This record gives sequence, C-alpha cells and structure tokens, in this order.
Amino acid sequence: MTLLLTNARLVDPEAADVRPGAILVRNGIIAEVFDTPTPEIGTDKVPSENRRDAGGKYLAPGIVDIGVKICEPGERHKESYGSAGLAAAAGGVTTIVTRPDTNPAIDTPETLEFVRRRANEAAPVHVLPMAALTKGREGREMTEIGFLMDAGAVAFTDCDRVVRDTKVLSRAMTYARALGALVVGHPQEPNLSAGAATTSGKFASLRGLPSVTPMAERMGLDRDIAMVEMTGVRYHADQITTTRALPALERAKRNGFDVTAGVSMHHLTLNEYDVADYRTFFKVKPPLRSEDDRQAVVEAVKSGLIDVIGSFHTPQDEESKRLPFEEAASGAVGLETMLPVLMRLYHSGDLDLPTLFRALSLNPAKRLGLDCGRLTKGAPADLVLFDPDKPIVLDRFKLLSKSKNTPFDGARLQGKVLETFVSGNSVYRST
Repeated sequence: MTLLLTNARLVDPEAADVRPGAILVRNGIIAEVFDTPTPEIGTDKVPSENRRDAGGKYLAPGIVDIGVKICEPGERHKESYGSAGLAAAAGGVTTIVTRPDTNPAIDTPETLEFVRRRANEAAPVHVLPMAALTKGREGREMTEIGFLMDAGAVAFTDCDRVVRDTKVLSRAMTYARALGALVVGHPQEPNLSAGAATTSGKFASLRGLPSVTPMAERMGLDRDIAMVEMTGVRYHADQITTTRALPALERAKRNGFDVTAGVSMHHLTLNEYDVADYRTFFKVKPPLRSEDDRQAVVEAVKSGLIDVIGSFHTPQDEESKRLPFEEAASGAVGLETMLPVLMRLYHSGDLDLPTLFRALSLNPAKRLGLDCGRLTKGAPADLVLFDPDKPIVLDRFKLLSKSKNTPFDGARLQGKVLETFVSGNSVYRST
C-alpha cells in the first residue's frame, strides 16, 4: 500500500524542528520525507485516491505510551484491549506498553501469551506488554525473566508495589542485567508512602488527609540508583514528580549509569490544589505535588533530564471513585486526553512541539529498542496528524475508554487529534 501525506507541518523530534513537508508511505514504512509540502510525484506512482492533503496541520511520530493499565485479565469491566486500543488511536497513541498489575499479575509466559493474543485480536494499535519483576508482584521471588522475554516482555516491573527486600531486588536486577532486560521502578519509600492520599504540606493539613513527604520519592530513587550501581542493570524510573528527586537523577546520569526517567501528564499539568474539595478524579499515584514541583519537572522535561512523558492510564469504575477521598481508588484515564492536555504546556510556552514529541515518541521508543518515534526514511509509518489550536471542551462520557475517570471533565482545551496511522493504515479519523 502507498500513501502520500502532503501539505503538512512535520514535527521532527530528532531534528528538533517543525518544518513544512510531506511523507510518502509504502508498505507500512516511511519511504521518503520531503522538505516541500507538495512534492511532484506522478499519479502512476501514487494514485489520487492514495493522496491525503493535511491542510497545513501538524504531523508527528505516533505516541509510545509506557505504563498503560489494561484490566485484562481480571477486571475487563474497567477496560479491555478493544476499548483501550480505540481510545489510544483517538489520542494519537500508536504503541501502548502495558503494565502487569492485572488480576492475576502477568508473571508467567502463559499469562503473557494470553495478553499478546488478546491484544493482537482486539487493539488497532501496537501493544507491548511488560511483565512482573517478582511472582505475584509480592516481592518475594523473582519471575522467570528469560522465559518472559522469550514470550515478548519488553520490560519488568512490580508497578507501585515497591520491592522491599533489597536482596530479592538485587538478585532480580543482576539476572536482568545478564539478559539485557529493562527494569522499571516506582521510586517511593514504601513505608512512608503507604496509605497516603496527598502530598504533605499546609493543604493536606487543612483538608485532614493522610499525606506523604516528597522525601519518600527521593529516598526510593536513591535506593534504586544504588542498586543500579551495584548490578549495572538498565533502569527506568516510572515517575519522577518532585524537585527533591531531580538531583539524584542528574547525578546518576552524570555518573554514566544506564538510567532514564518518566513523568505523568497529570504531574506536568496539575498541582495539589486541584484536589480542591476532595475531588477524587484528581487522586492519582503518586499524589499531585506542589506548584513548585510541577514547574521543576516541566523544566526537567525541557532540559532532557526527564526522558519520557506517559499517560499512566489507570481505569477505575464509578464505584471505586465515588468514595471519600481517602478511600477512593487512585488513578485516571489518559490515553485519549494526553495530547490535548499537554498542549497546555505548548500554548503556555513551557515546551515546544519537538521537545514534547521527543518525550512522547522518540525517547520511549529508543528506551525500548523500537524503530518508531521518528520521521525518517525506513521508520515505521506510525503517525499522528493533529491541530494544536483546535478548541475543545472535554466530555468524559464521550471518551472511548470503558472507564471515564478523568480529572479533565469539562476542561476547555486546545488541541485535537485529526487522524492516527499505524503502519501506514488509518486507525482513527476525527469526524
């Protein structure tokens, strides 16, 4: 199949620029990138029905979203691979990297094979599974990392269940290092953060909510970096959300450790005061931070210290959220809302589009060893066409996810996905 996308503004995270251009796709691969928006190509090579005028809108590499929760097996009523795949396509996400915190956990090759089969059947986008680092995510015994890699696991994590036993963690990391596996950690000191609903400070005290000090994140990261130094493992911190953790991350990178870090869309665009009068859709994990922390992590993304932005899509049903704030489940959906929400940072001048797509597409693809995330000849034609200036009012009931727990319900945003391509095929087109 051949497709010619003309009259586009190409967002190139590798070249760090936005320029007029066109892209020729052949057999799911980018065959040519043109520096002119209307290249002269005869209809004998590209028929008129295979030409698409982008209308001067922005064309970027499809988003690679690390840390998405799909609730199969165990809680399919919250989210399935079919519904998540449709939501991802509508949000410009062409590759979702799923978490193993399902019920049961994805900790055996058989469970992983079920996940891959279901994803291939139901989702219109690429789905890459992560597997649990320890059996049952219980932190007692490491999983069969080699067998799970053979079955298709792209990384290993116990998600927000921090491995407390450092001897177990060191063994797992040493084994992962020998196999070249990527370990994804959740930097938190588990005892300090247990039961926390907010970040400690005046706001938490006034609201009478259980809180956690930002030092818990730094302590967790310090421990993990020490383990990285000891074992030499490839390591990715799933979310860095506080100012106090950034110097440790900077030192680890300066010392040459194979360490990267991510941050969620929510911690880049919201702060602790958004909880307001106990609004549970704003309860996420880690809890929302201070405005100073938010600005610091935005700056860390801009400088490249934080490598990856993710949605941390965590579907929760109404029964889990319609509870007192302290008892409500943590998490928010984000596959479909991530791009328009992050356009807030573009319109405020905090981050330009190449920087955003470096963190959304290029860096996560590189960390996982994928060829996507680039607008270069030979790369997979996973693309998103979007209008960063299109005003929308977000209605959670129109989201394609089964669960509707978004903190941005009713928010006035600027930015809309117009079309999403996976391997050159259109999997979503805005009406």
